[in-house]
Amino acid sequence: MSPPDRGESLEQTPRSFGYRMPGEWAPHTATWIAWPHERSDWPGRFSAIPEVYVGIVEELARGESVEIIVESSEAEAGVKRALRGADLPLDRLRFHRWPTDRSWLRDSGPTFVVRPESARQPGSVGGVRWRFNGWAKYDNWRRDATVAQRIVRVAGRPSWVPRLNGRRVVLEGGAIDANGRGFLLTTEECLLSSEQVRNPGMTRGQYEEVFSRYLGVDSVLWLPRGIAGDDTHGHVDDVARFVSPTTIVAPLEPEPADENHASLAENRERLQEWAYERRSLRRVVELPMPDPVRFRGRRLPASYANFYIANASVLVPTFDDPHDRAALSVLRSEFPGRRVVGIPCKDLIVGLGTLHCLTQPEFSTGAEPS
Repeated sequence: MSPPDRGESLEQTPRSFGYRMPGEWAPHTATWIAWPHERSDWPGRFSAIPEVYVGIVEELARGESVEIIVESSEAEAGVKRALRGADLPLDRLRFHRWPTDRSWLRDSGPTFVVRPESARQPGSVGGVRWRFNGWAKYDNWRRDATVAQRIVRVAGRPSWVPRLNGRRVVLEGGAIDANGRGFLLTTEECLLSSEQVRNPGMTRGQYEEVFSRYLGVDSVLWLPRGIAGDDTHGHVDDVARFVSPTTIVAPLEPEPADENHASLAENRERLQEWAYERRSLRRVVELPMPDPVRFRGRRLPASYANFYIANASVLVPTFDDPHDRAALSVLRSEFPGRRVVGIPCKDLIVGLGTLHCLTQPEFSTGAEPS
């Protein structure tokens, strides 16, 4: 039985078919990205951004296919020219000519869920299509709102549209992180604070119901807030990430005068309490924070936690900062079977996001979610 492209009743949600959001380290069929084109996102720095993307594609293609969304046939030709000098297996690249507003595919794309192989049913992959509204702050988002449906259609995956009381649920992929065994991280600032207008009036319990029904989540840890400079109102992928079913990495800021010091310490305390209460979560590992990165007087949301776990590599944002080496060392110890590589992101972060923000993993059929 194939799940329908809809879902309101409990019987018609991913959980009822045995699907669950996996940890990002589960095997990928591909990583989806959208080639950057919105120059206003990187004022005065846009010329440096395509080169960063070339490096990202080069690393991703070491272990999986890369699905690249471009604006037009002309844009595709330009991207192919940019990639020509890279060390790439060209058979792992596929292009899709779809107009978009921005290139932050983590937030506009679908969340892929997996049903593992069992004696009773074959493994399979599905997609959860959240409603996207430009982080409830930008006017140009309507083309991005079509991307999730396009991706699951091309990927040939069944999909669901989360609804609560008849209304589509707004959510971005950067707001959540999962371990594949039913645990999920998010922040109160992003989903519950008065500053966000994604789903007005939606309660903690209602979010947890949606996460259970559509992502197979059993337990949600609500961290207080995100980092300074984050224009998403506190996405969790800058403050805490699962690196295995039993381990979370989280940055700390030791400088008391830094505006991230108190909030990251509070997040860490809540993580430790949660790990203590749930014995299956064994470790909370400290990541450093880079020194503050500013552009035209504005604090930018630079964080080493915005890494991306690919099949063959872990791509880590670096900022030409004294703490880069320590961050890479921490993550190398957590991913001994993968190449952990720094991607220079000092220009990329001017667009208020880095590597996790721009990638969307499509998991493999039957991938074990733990």
